Amino acid sequence: MEIGPFKVEFFHVCHSIPDAVALGITTPAGLVVHMSDFKFDHTPVDGWPTDYAKLAEFSRRGVDLLLSDSTNSERAGWTPSEAVIGPAFDKVFSEARGRVIVATFASLISRVQQVADAAAKHGRKMTLAGPSMVDNVKIARKLGYLDIPDELLVPIDQALQMQDHKVAIMCTGSQGEPSSIVGRLSAGTNRQFELKVGDTVVLSSHPIPGNEETISKTINRLLRRGANVIYDAIAPIHVSGHAAQEEQKLLFNLVQPKHFIPIHGELRQLKRHAKLAVEMGIAEENVMVVENGQIVELSGGKIKLGERIPGGYVFVDGESIGEVDFGIMREREKLARNGLFLIDISVDKLNGRLLHDPEIITRGFVSAEDAEALMPEVRKHIMDVVNGGGWDSEKDIANAVKSYLYEETKRRPMVLVTLSKA
Repeated sequence: MEIGPFKVEFFHVCHSIPDAVALGITTPAGLVVHMSDFKFDHTPVDGWPTDYAKLAEFSRRGVDLLLSDSTNSERAGWTPSEAVIGPAFDKVFSEARGRVIVATFASLISRVQQVADAAAKHGRKMTLAGPSMVDNVKIARKLGYLDIPDELLVPIDQALQMQDHKVAIMCTGSQGEPSSIVGRLSAGTNRQFELKVGDTVVLSSHPIPGNEETISKTINRLLRRGANVIYDAIAPIHVSGHAAQEEQKLLFNLVQPKHFIPIHGELRQLKRHAKLAVEMGIAEENVMVVENGQIVELSGGKIKLGERIPGGYVFVDGESIGEVDFGIMREREKLARNGLFLIDISVDKLNGRLLHDPEIITRGFVSAEDAEALMPEVRKHIMDVVNGGGWDSEKDIANAVKSYLYEETKRRPMVLVTLSKA
């Protein structure tokens, strides 16, 4: 594609989704190769390996800058082929006595094929749960990426009426997402069907960095409900879609880039990938580790840092997208952690003294019994502050109450004061 001054060439790479591509971008400043998410799988399930010839062609032209996936830069060796998963699923299906529930990414089409093959081999019907899984499988079958006979697939309602040992359910939730099928099954909140004692739940994915705690809690909840849970640590039911160190080394040798920027990973992974590049012979001054928002300029055969563009999280709140800022999120976090303390007072506008006892409402701060014991002293403290005249605004009253509450409880609720004058 010709896009302005850029010529973009797309070439196939192996990943966990079909039609994954990387980019060769010819620019006025030189050739940039962006590897996207990739791994070097010589026996991919779809039979379509990474385009090594294109990488070698780029090398002959001269690659000025390589940007490459760092997700598995801490992992030695090679990422196993998708082909190794077939025997693991065969073992799971042969040993399962009840339903088999397999959770993975809805985009991992090759995994759906492997589960379908195992279901067919062991005399089970396969059903799909969750709109994203249903939609992705429908599209993949239509485009020819999945070879699943019509008689193998049954609607979820029909599958739930069948004998357990004749059913395999394919769904999402391998990362323990609370709103996913597996997340809801573990919590007992799934509307369409519930987990049964003796179900085998297969979490066919690696934990995405940061999701480890959520996944661990989900596994524990599934076990408490009587399920047999198979996950990455105890059986080879998933392989990564990202290159490990030996594949990253091979990429450096294939491409021979002048400059290198590690991408896609946390800072520790970017740093490890950068170190690997230096070990492979790329000059240290030609390797640059940057984080989101940092502009890098390629010009005159050299790279340098440009300005920094602010970047951060985009919060989705109901129908609003990006309208909730960190200030609001901090307030919600504070409310969730320490609760709310609401004070309503009325004062005489002439002398500033209280017209009646302060009204106090608490939510999420202390129990009803503790509040009953605490409130008389809090009211007395407020009356002393207001009637003593040592305040100018609601903020002064709120700060005095905060200090008192912290002295008594060592907690900091959100204190709001409403003031009326009569």
